[in-house]
Parts: sequence; structure tokens; C-alpha cells
Amino acid sequence: MQHFYPFIVLCILLIILPGPDTAIATKNTLTVGKTGGLKTLFGTCCALLIHTTAAVIGLSALIVKSALLFSILKYVGAVYLGYLGFKTLWSLRKKEASDVLETAPILEEGQMNCFRQGFLTNLLNPKVAVFFLTFLPQFVDHGQEPLLPFLIMGLTYTLLTLIWFIPYIYLINQISAFMKRPTTEKAVQGLTGIALLGFGIKLAFEKAH
Repeated sequence: MQHFYPFIVLCILLIILPGPDTAIATKNTLTVGKTGGLKTLFGTCCALLIHTTAAVIGLSALIVKSALLFSILKYVGAVYLGYLGFKTLWSLRKKEASDVLETAPILEEGQMNCFRQGFLTNLLNPKVAVFFLTFLPQFVDHGQEPLLPFLIMGLTYTLLTLIWFIPYIYLINQISAFMKRPTTEKAVQGLTGIALLGFGIKLAFEKAH
């Protein structure tokens, strides 16, 4: 494997660039708390490990080359992101009513959903598969068996995701008192919902090549 350090630099730039994973981690940290954000991150990393495994055994190449499989995964992912965005915006209308109810069961249910949301948001994004199959081979020596390098780079990308998002989630949690002011919370939740809808629409129009 060659140019490993440039690979790390490029991974960091890609990870910190806001996307669906950032949006869902932010939303769950603000609405459920630090535990919700960390469970979302754990779901995201589990999905990344699946993408890594798929790249190693060649499934990602099949997804990239098959327009049908790519389209199926793309539209399922787009619908799911759209659903999360709509659900986030819809919850704004129910905020006043929910404030007068017991919050513990709601938080417990939310924490259970956080892992699933982080997992599915990343897993159903075919752009991740495209990334692994188009980006990773550039850092493998010509003629070298790609299995081990793909595995190392996939694990590295997952580790860097953890390193970035753990402090990010703690930061969001620390400023949550400000973020949870009624006007601020509505603004952030509204922007997050719109962002998720936007990512869903963008993904729906994504092309395989």
C-alpha cells in the first residue's frame, strides 16, 4: 500500500465535510442527549465496517457496476433520509404537547432508535460503496492483492470517523443548554430536517458513474 499518509489526510477532509451522518448525529445528540449521539455514531461505524467487508469481498464492485442494484439501494436510502427529515420537521409541531408529558420513556425509546438511524443512514448510502471502490484502489500498489490494504484502509476510515465524531458529539452536548433554548432548538431542528430532506433528494438524483 502506497501513500498512506495522504490517504489519512483525504479521509479526514471527507469525514469533517457535513453530510447525512453529521446531520443525524447532531439531531440525535440534541434531542436524546450524549448517549443518543454516541449510539448513532456506533451505528454509523458498524455500517462502515459492513461497507469495508463488502469492498474486500467484492460486493461493492457489484453494486457500483449494476445500475439496478445501485438504483435500488439509492432510492431506499433517499426515501429513508426523506423520512427522517420529514419526521424531524413534523416533531416541531408536536413539541409543545410533548413538553408536558413524561420525558423518560421518550428518551429511552429515542436512544433505542439512534443506533438504527445511524446504521441505516450510512448503510443505505450507495455513495459510500462508490467511495470505497473508487477511492481506496488509488492507494494500492499495482499488482498487489487488494484484500489486506482494503481492510486496513476501511478500518482506518472507521477509526478516524470515531476520532472526529466523539469530540463533536461531546461538544454538541456541552452547548446543548444553549442549543435547547426554544427558539434555537426549533431553528436547529428545522435546519436539520431540511438538510436530511436535501440529502435524500440529492441521493435520489445521484448517478452510479
